[in-house]
Amino acid sequence: MSQTSSAPDLHAATHVEANGRTYALPKQPVIVICLDGFDPEYLEKGIKDGTLPTIAAIQKTGYLGTALASLPTTTNTNNTSIVTGVPPAVHGINGNYYLDAETGEEIMVTDARRLRCGTILGAVSRADVKTAVVTAKDKLLKVLAYEMDGIAFSSEQPDTADLSALGVSGGEELVGRSRPDQYSADLSLFALDAGIKLLETTKPGLMYLSTSDYVQHKYAPGEAESNRFHGEVDRRIARMIELGATVALTADHGMADKSGADGQPNVTYVEDALNEHFGSGSVRVICPIADPFVRHHGALGGFVRVHMLKPGDTKAMMSFARSLPGIELVLDRATVCERFQLPPDREGDFAVFSDRATVVGARREDHDLSALGDHRLRSHGGIGEQRVPFLLSRPLKPEYQERAQTGVLRNLDVFDFALNGIG
Repeated sequence: MSQTSSAPDLHAATHVEANGRTYALPKQPVIVICLDGFDPEYLEKGIKDGTLPTIAAIQKTGYLGTALASLPTTTNTNNTSIVTGVPPAVHGINGNYYLDAETGEEIMVTDARRLRCGTILGAVSRADVKTAVVTAKDKLLKVLAYEMDGIAFSSEQPDTADLSALGVSGGEELVGRSRPDQYSADLSLFALDAGIKLLETTKPGLMYLSTSDYVQHKYAPGEAESNRFHGEVDRRIARMIELGATVALTADHGMADKSGADGQPNVTYVEDALNEHFGSGSVRVICPIADPFVRHHGALGGFVRVHMLKPGDTKAMMSFARSLPGIELVLDRATVCERFQLPPDREGDFAVFSDRATVVGARREDHDLSALGDHRLRSHGGIGEQRVPFLLSRPLKPEYQERAQTGVLRNLDVFDFALNGIG
């Protein structure tokens, strides 16, 4: 006659390894949020104006500070850094868009084919922890849910996941409303609401929620639309905490105003300038910020890669690029890879960074800014948008508190802090 024992399984896993780092399996629900484009100015203004009461309270109940994002400060690069816990030199995703040096093909990254390692989410899911991913942008889904066993869908395509086990047909029925427009604040709120519904029903042990930066591209800190959106985010964080989750939040990049006093964008077209000075067809410039959400920014950001198409004087080109308006830094391939931990085989011959008030592009004809309407250009991609918020809803262990106060935090550390660093 067999007997059933309630004794704990001494062989059950308590930790997993992912990309050389060890992570404790969660004992209660943990939600990691990437709030796309959440520049520290939104955080500071929201706390000061009282529009972020939950986040303001975290200053006392948990940890609130800032961290550095991976360069280039683009969505694909940093969401991948966050879910892998390693920099682009390891995971391989060095932008939304790049030039394959071997084939000459320009590639928009919309799947996991170029990912060079696994994810923390995948490792945790394989340890029999309920795991879920909801992202606003469908382009990220295949990377975020790479080799992950669990629930995964996007706000753009919410009914692609089989949620029949939850008694609903898909994401729309789960959330209780139709999928949002691609260019709307609700694209982000839908993802957060889906996370709350999952927490209320199936209670994943680990969940990653990633939003869109539609609002941050259009509205500055303190504007009514910005306050309204971030206030809604704050209320959803409060609900997650109320439901018993540990909430960790960071961002993939900041956001900055890139227009002058006249309201016109401050743009330097690097490919036009180099080809005019050194001869037509000398270089091809790639803008890693380019993605399917191009209406946000016209594919103009703070970082471009320059690929030489024929033999030339690289040092002379770099020197000339440094003299262009609004250029903050120009680095050769080896230096940019070493300084910012980027994969050498996916970089250009040299990289050009603009200052926080300027954007860089390729050719004028490549960039359509007509969709901006009356809005000032706000964008990201460079060094000026590298600092991002970093917060946890519960107190840190002493050793993690010390790391946060004395070390250099990066947004890719957020899973480490959420899973290993909570006291």
